[in-house]
Amino acid sequence: MTGRALRWLMPGLRFKRWLGLLIVAVALAAVGAVLLVHAWGVPHQRISQDVALMLVGLVVGIYAVRQLIMSVVTALVPSEQGEIAESYWRARMLLRGPRIVALGGGTGLPVLLRGLKQYSSNITAIVAVTDDGGSSGRLRGELGVPPPGDLRNCLLALAETEPLLERLFQYRFDTGEGLSGHAFGNLFLAAMCTVTGDLQEAIRASSRVLAVRGQVLPATDDQVVLRAELEDGRVIEGESRIPEARGVVRRVLLAPESAGPTREALQAIAEADIIVLAPGSLFTSLMPNLLVHGIADAIRGSRAMRFYVQNIMTQPGETDGMSAAQHLAAINEHAGAGLVDCVVLNETELDPETAARYRERDAAVVPWNQQELAAAGYEVCAGPLLAQDSRYAWHDPQAVARLILQRWSRRRPEPGRLMDVLMLRDQLRAEQR
Repeated sequence: MTGRALRWLMPGLRFKRWLGLLIVAVALAAVGAVLLVHAWGVPHQRISQDVALMLVGLVVGIYAVRQLIMSVVTALVPSEQGEIAESYWRARMLLRGPRIVALGGGTGLPVLLRGLKQYSSNITAIVAVTDDGGSSGRLRGELGVPPPGDLRNCLLALAETEPLLERLFQYRFDTGEGLSGHAFGNLFLAAMCTVTGDLQEAIRASSRVLAVRGQVLPATDDQVVLRAELEDGRVIEGESRIPEARGVVRRVLLAPESAGPTREALQAIAEADIIVLAPGSLFTSLMPNLLVHGIADAIRGSRAMRFYVQNIMTQPGETDGMSAAQHLAAINEHAGAGLVDCVVLNETELDPETAARYRERDAAVVPWNQQELAAAGYEVCAGPLLAQDSRYAWHDPQAVARLILQRWSRRRPEPGRLMDVLMLRDQLRAEQR
């Protein structure tokens, strides 16, 4: 034994006592086993004593091994024993969480994901790839890659990475010819896509770098363009140009209309326990997912509980004056009925100052009527969902996720999932105390 190894026998580490106990336990078990072999065929009383001796040795040995491991952990990270146990328990809980699929884009989907990841690691974000503005639009036009911006934001929303790495991915260059306006994360994804020749492989590589909890998928691998037909007869091409047209949207469509979903997206929907249509721009963030051929049918055929998180505010140039019922009617007109079981609504009033700021931008609170929605066949899940630490009418990620999980956990669990659901209910109750 070297001098370095002998340091484990120094006083104060509580290593020697458990090592000694382990040696005694092994000796007891060994003696019991030897006596049992020699006593085979003698009266039953003697055999019972030998078996008992061997079992005592095994039990004591297991206890000694456990205490040895704890001694090593204590020596290495004495101030973090509780944190290690808590982290391990938390990770196991998340692995047993419900299978959740969330669809959307823009800023609404990442907000939702930040809340959902507190309750499950089994999350799939299906992201629209029709963005043609800003950094994403430039990279799409210059390099021929799918727009990376919404994918980047969703990856970061699900990431368990160092704050510095997140800041790096969100960093936007403000100088430099050709660089100005680009986010580093967009350039990284575009470069990975070019190197691998495959968007999904680029996302998987980025997910490993960012330690993403769950997976992020494009709604389609096809290069698609969003078009809008307005009530005044105009046809607007390009996601970023639709709100700027300041007209009433009659319908939107994808070109090509035959654009198909990724195989992984369909599989995630088929296996989901919960499907959530995320808040955000109705026609330019959510609809592009539902218009991908096969996505709406897969949601309709899923056994999952399906939620729609209603925007708090209307969006100028896109949903002016529309109620919650009209938002849902637009979804049904574009993708067919049967996509939503439960509508998630905010019931917290805006403070006068915030409401005034939105009025200046021609935006207002989306009105909703519980009786109207119930008559249309929707269950209403309403709660105080407004973020309290923001100057804007944004959703509180955890409040939205908690409301969705509370409603789902009241469902009768599948065989074999009872314990998982009970653990989730326990966590939700503890958070309410």
